[in-house]
Amino acid sequence: MPAEPPLATTMPPAARGSRAAGPGPTLLAFELATEACSVALWHDGRLLARHAIAPRRQAELALPWAEALLAEAGVAKSQLDALAVGVGPGAFTGVRLAIGLVQGIALGLDRPVLPVSTLAALAEPFLCEGGVLAAIDARMGELYLGEFEGDAQGLPRPRSAEALLSLDAAAAALAARGPGADGGMPLLGVGSGFAAGEGRWHAPLAARLARIDPAALPTAGAVARIALRDWGEGRALPPERLEPSYLRDKVALTSTEQAAARVASDAPRR
Repeated sequence: MPAEPPLATTMPPAARGSRAAGPGPTLLAFELATEACSVALWHDGRLLARHAIAPRRQAELALPWAEALLAEAGVAKSQLDALAVGVGPGAFTGVRLAIGLVQGIALGLDRPVLPVSTLAALAEPFLCEGGVLAAIDARMGELYLGEFEGDAQGLPRPRSAEALLSLDAAAAALAARGPGADGGMPLLGVGSGFAAGEGRWHAPLAARLARIDPAALPTAGAVARIALRDWGEGRALPPERLEPSYLRDKVALTSTEQAAARVASDAPRR
């Protein structure tokens, strides 16, 4: 049996063992929409989390990690007030797994759920630096893209609707933003989308970006912090109303489309 991947040694701010003002509800959170497996528990004002890059192992790890966090905190499942989950966009398999896990637990406990955008969770740890453009590589020459700003609590609010865009369309959207947007301040670009196409789509637009972090991944800790706000705003839902945010229906290209996408990706950008 493969060894369990270690906990991440470098995690976004407030990701493990952190505290915030006020205990709030007890929340169990999952974020499985990327190659990371990420689970977090918010209890008595403290956040406990496990997070590691573990592609194709989320189904094996997520539930045992959740049980380990509950045991670490001395919390029974019956003490949970709600469950939170990153609903995508991201990898179809991971999003479906997270939705299924959370719905199953919530239905069994008769608890509500709090859906959180995976792009918002990706942006959340970086909002202290200003506006954030979160991008996840959607493969097939496309990106999941969302722009966020911090609210009064420093938590993400969308500036526009999340979108699935081609690399060229993403470049056009960033270029159209204009130097006067956000008071003239460039955005911080985070997520695997900034490595898509070897980064050529955004290279000519460096002035629009303060810096980029293509290695950034969404975490369950961020999902829990956003869900805590949403709980206070009355956004909890019955589990049967929980839905994924795929942004796309098609999951794979034909061989002809794959060849065309490779040609387009290799073409020089102006």
